[in-house]
Amino acid sequence: MIVFDGRAILLDVEGTTSSIAFVVDVLFPFARAHAGAFLAAHRGDADLRRLAADLRAEAGDAAEAGDDWPVATARAALALMDRDAKTTALKTLQGMVWRHGFESGELVAHVYDDVPTALAAWADSGLDVRIYSSGSVEAQKLFFGHTAQGDLTRFLRGHYDTTTGPKRAPESYRRIAADIGLEPRQILFVSDVGAELDAARAAGMATAAADRPGNRPVDAELDHDTVTSFAEIVT
Repeated sequence: MIVFDGRAILLDVEGTTSSIAFVVDVLFPFARAHAGAFLAAHRGDADLRRLAADLRAEAGDAAEAGDDWPVATARAALALMDRDAKTTALKTLQGMVWRHGFESGELVAHVYDDVPTALAAWADSGLDVRIYSSGSVEAQKLFFGHTAQGDLTRFLRGHYDTTTGPKRAPESYRRIAADIGLEPRQILFVSDVGAELDAARAAGMATAAADRPGNRPVDAELDHDTVTSFAEIVT
């Protein structure tokens, strides 16, 4: 059990609010299966074409793709996914593909049973609850807006992704604290990744390690209190 008397809670997604299995076995395969068709269907979108160029560059493909850019981009996206890359352009494309899946009903997000109750209780008590994930902000909003337990976005005041900075860099957490308008010590960060928890602690935040079913043991340089359920966080 963790007793937290601060003013904000910052949450990771995969392995913290949702199972790793859902992300790995459902979301990622959906993006792989539908990325090519999505790019082809929206080949007239100038913004998407610019994003595609960034994505190919992230994959190390500097060649001009020409009219065949949707195929070249899909190939680059799959290569990045194979490397488990967390680049901004890839995450943005995945978010666009997932939007189609969530809005069509093909995708329904998994969250642990304790999550909706905790989010509601924290929000009702005045805590500022936000998300920090390597998935794009758009993907986060879609995810929490289409869960098996309903739309949870009303309990969340903000979202952060890799455009804020790497999740393993202390400076990223300092930027988030500044954006929230609080001292880092007033924020509790919950994650299943030891390096992220170490970075948040180095920035001055309180931390909690999420021990969820299927998670790997937390490999951290610093000691972090562990919770198996958000019900164990007392505010």
